[in-house]
Amino acid sequence: QVQLVESGGGLVQAGGSLRLSCVASGRAFSSYAMGWFRQAPGKEREFVVVITSSGDRTYYGDSAKGRFTISRDNAKNTVYLQMNSLKPEDTAVYYCAADVYGSSRYEDPNEYDYWGQGTQVTVSS
Repeated sequence: QVQLVESGGGLVQAGGSLRLSCVASGRAFSSYAMGWFRQAPGKEREFVVVITSSGDRTYYGDSAKGRFTISRDNAKNTVYLQMNSLKPEDTAVYYCAADVYGSSRYEDPNEYDYWGQGTQVTVSS
């Protein structure tokens, strides 16, 4: 079992920055990949980025490339999402997710085993 708790969301103006955090508990954090997804009202859950268990590789969705940065601190059981140059279209609930059993289809939310409750990010124009 893995429990995930996100924080750091809020209201920001376009062009601003936010850093999201996701703290994990339960299974050894350093043993699984972590992803971030987002979901806007009326839309499907969208892949943002994933980081491998050791943090040596990352894969970004098109919407995040060049603006968002994922990192993890395995000693603190925490994964971060630094979001810069935010746009109104980034407004969504952001979720962290754990890929405990390993999957190559990292963009598919169905491949993730545990999810946080989500944190709202709102970007005003």
